[in-house]
Amino acid sequence: MARMNMIQALNSAMDVMLERDPGVVVLGEDVGYFGGVFRTTDGLQRKYGEHRVLDTPISELGIVAASIGMAVNGLRPVAEIQFADYIYPGYDQIVSELARLRYRSAGEFYAPVTIRTPCGGGIRGGQTHSQSPEAIFAHVCGVKVVMPSNPYDAKGLLIAAIEDDDPVIFLEPKRLYNGPFDGDPGKPAVPWSAHPRGEVPEGHYTVPISKAQIVRAGRDVTIIAYGTMVHVAEAAALSLGLDAEVIDVRTISPLDSETLCESVRRTGRCLIVHEATRFGGFGAEISATVQEQCFWHLQAPIGRVGGWDTPYPHAFEWEYFPGQKRVAMALEAIMSAG
Repeated sequence: MARMNMIQALNSAMDVMLERDPGVVVLGEDVGYFGGVFRTTDGLQRKYGEHRVLDTPISELGIVAASIGMAVNGLRPVAEIQFADYIYPGYDQIVSELARLRYRSAGEFYAPVTIRTPCGGGIRGGQTHSQSPEAIFAHVCGVKVVMPSNPYDAKGLLIAAIEDDDPVIFLEPKRLYNGPFDGDPGKPAVPWSAHPRGEVPEGHYTVPISKAQIVRAGRDVTIIAYGTMVHVAEAAALSLGLDAEVIDVRTISPLDSETLCESVRRTGRCLIVHEATRFGGFGAEISATVQEQCFWHLQAPIGRVGGWDTPYPHAFEWEYFPGQKRVAMALEAIMSAG
């Protein structure tokens, strides 16, 4: 076991798989010589060579298309899109080609492509470096969508994604890459704290895709979250002294509805928290699933907290960010209802 932050854990996952499987290749903008804009691929090209860790042109469409070609010819590409905000030029390739390949070929071809991309805010990236597009990928049949919240899960889930024979969109909350920070001088401090490092095995292991995790057991209310918001939710519950059960979704699609609904049936109350825009966000799908399966157990309306229905701002980032105060207010409303 080693103490790693999320960047180191992701780097370790790719290192393990590059060494273990000669068919694994890493490609993307600046992933090679530079080591990635966040250094998640640092040192991999030096270790495995330019034919295994490839710098690409600035073309997200090209990165995804090349990955599909590699995959149908026996490789396991791990493609990096530098920011989730940049993934849209490659969206047509993901939806029209990558996601449908196994289905349209009646299983003759498959596409073991992992697309890694940093998502979410918290680093003052503004409207073009802070989006959380998980909902638009969860709607696409044929791809799996994953978002870890800690270094251990990040490595285990990434290895599982690379080994999976179907395409995986692997969303990395950049706010968790290095853990919490206090912001610029004179700016408000980040309204929560997380553990920047965790115990992570140095070798090969996997965390199962499609399985949620109960990170904190409780009886008063179920809080369902993923990514950065897992830590926000836990901090909010602790600030109120609630015996809340906090569940990390981990895999957005396919959703582990069994774990979520089993918890809600026990607690009778549910709050869903995500960083993406609230309207049309993936929390709405979770809410519908919980309502359909747990209606007669609910003691209060299901609550949702998400980002505001605006582009992600720069100057007012912490007003947009669903912080501990907003989550705590939603919890108080749920606990006082019914």
